[in-house]
Amino acid sequence: MKNRPKVFLIDNGSLRPAATFGLRALSAKLSERLDLSVEPVSLLHSHKIPAEKIGGLPATIVRRQLKACVAAGERELILLPLFLGPSSAIADYLPELIEEARATAPDLNVRIAAPLVGADVEAPDPRLAEILADHVREVIHRNGLVRPQVALVDHGTPMRLVNTVRNAVARQLESLLAEDVRSVIAASMERREGDAYAFNDPLLENLGTVSEPVSDCVVAMFFLLPGRHAGPGGDVVEICDGLLESKFCERIHQTPLMAEHPKLLEILSDRLSVVW
Repeated sequence: MKNRPKVFLIDNGSLRPAATFGLRALSAKLSERLDLSVEPVSLLHSHKIPAEKIGGLPATIVRRQLKACVAAGERELILLPLFLGPSSAIADYLPELIEEARATAPDLNVRIAAPLVGADVEAPDPRLAEILADHVREVIHRNGLVRPQVALVDHGTPMRLVNTVRNAVARQLESLLAEDVRSVIAASMERREGDAYAFNDPLLENLGTVSEPVSDCVVAMFFLLPGRHAGPGGDVVEICDGLLESKFCERIHQTPLMAEHPKLLEILSDRLSVVW
């Protein structure tokens, strides 16, 4: 029987309590599925949320948890990224934190699982597109839509690798939905200024520049947890309100966030099995 390491489910973190509640719920479901304790930990931000706003239990971040593990004599850790692609937070910042912890515990062994996309950004795990397709079909069925326009929307990124993931998943999604939709446009919520980041285009707010006006647009949310950008009152909601005012479409329908789909647990379980 394998020794059981400490396992942390890592998100980027948010100042919104909903994000912490979402990460905790996902960690609990994954713990039950695997019969293994999976602890919710954020890279940044979440530790600043007042404990009374998140059920009286303070949230924590990776730097603090690594220090706590070193002090407690823990030396075998697995970090399971709740990230869609290989963002700089996973590729650069997380290794920096690990090396910082090893300065006081050179024998610390930390394994980092692959992000949700898997090993190949050009050929993402097809289950990501399947999650989105299920969500889009549910929206179509619930609202009686006929071949709506679909916009797969992510945050936007300074990294081409992460953008490659988004675009590849959009192509997979269009193939899965086939005749059910008009087309699938990959769009970003926002991007940095300058031509160097134009690969993020089009922005969600500018869909009218790349598509003819439509009656119904389904915004497929390529987001995992609620926070400042996604979920009730988030930035995407405000942008969608602007799209309606621009007359690009008569109605906008947002899909649920990806963490609400049970197939996400399958992907996380598989990522963990590779490193443990």
